Amino acid sequence: MDKHLAAGRGGGSRGRGRKPGFYRGGSSYTVPSSSAPSWRPRRSDHTEPVTGSQAISDPSPSIPEQDIKSEHEFLIGTCPDMCPEKERAQRERLRDLSVFERLNGNPGRTSPSLAVKKFCRTMSTLHLQTSDIRPPSVLQNTLKYLLGLLESTSHPFDVVHDFIFDRTRSIRQDLTMQQIINEQAIDMYEEIVKFHITSHCKLARYSGKSDESSLYYLNMEQLMKCLLSIFDMYDMARRSKGVIKNEAEFRSYYVLLHLGCKIPTMGNSLSSWFCRIPFSILQSEEMCLARTLLRYYRMGDYKQFISTTATRASHLQYCCKLSHNCIQSLIFLVTLIAAI
Repeated sequence: MDKHLAAGRGGGSRGRGRKPGFYRGGSSYTVPSSSAPSWRPRRSDHTEPVTGSQAISDPSPSIPEQDIKSEHEFLIGTCPDMCPEKERAQRERLRDLSVFERLNGNPGRTSPSLAVKKFCRTMSTLHLQTSDIRPPSVLQNTLKYLLGLLESTSHPFDVVHDFIFDRTRSIRQDLTMQQIINEQAIDMYEEIVKFHITSHCKLARYSGKSDESSLYYLNMEQLMKCLLSIFDMYDMARRSKGVIKNEAEFRSYYVLLHLGCKIPTMGNSLSSWFCRIPFSILQSEEMCLARTLLRYYRMGDYKQFISTTATRASHLQYCCKLSHNCIQSLIFLVTLIAAI
């Protein structure tokens, strides 16, 4: 279906303007260009940059390197709805609507308040109209709507997760198409990361089943890509003197995800990653806790590991750690050793 959407887009009309900088409130900060001596992309961490004639297949992992067309030209989205009108009509015709998008349960009918733009695996920047792309304000409202579906009890979690998983990738794709790298984009990425972390914990409980196991791995893959993209934006904000509120918290998640998890290969080792972290972040409460838990786990001191987790870890930090089954096994092991 995604291929049909890509093929069905009309000729490209583009908005022009000054290349967006990293801004905070009314102040504007210029994002360093890739040619600036202060920035060197880590090739081992990211894919190659995409030119305007190529297709963007994934909104991550590298925000700074994606689809940079020129110094003064970029897309400005004008779509007012969660899903472009053209896509809505096409998906109605093809009866390609999620259960969350069907008007009164009809698989061939939807509405602007239900339909959400799908992620398109191959999308050429030369065949886009501004009406295909949602601006930041619409993307933010769309994300809020999607995350609200997590409270749904009408459908199994894997069904809810599958829908939000795809539609948040589409949000990231629209941000990339418009080269939006600012506090608003960081906020959206952080919310998407939280969704993936919560899903990581819930899907891990069912990882014994083949379908859920596949969802678990794919969720982990996108979680890691989102985190690496956020770290790129944090680095750019720091160079531009922007305010970074949650950097220590989200970097601690990255560390905790390495506790017994099969991490998709996304870049350098964790030890070399630590070397690039600002000292102030390494000394933060969140990172100190993450490093302490990592040390306890690698030393095999599971009693301290479990005790420290129970007393100091936040809910999301707990979700980042070992799977539920692994935690239960460690608790049983510690209890057994204490009884001997």
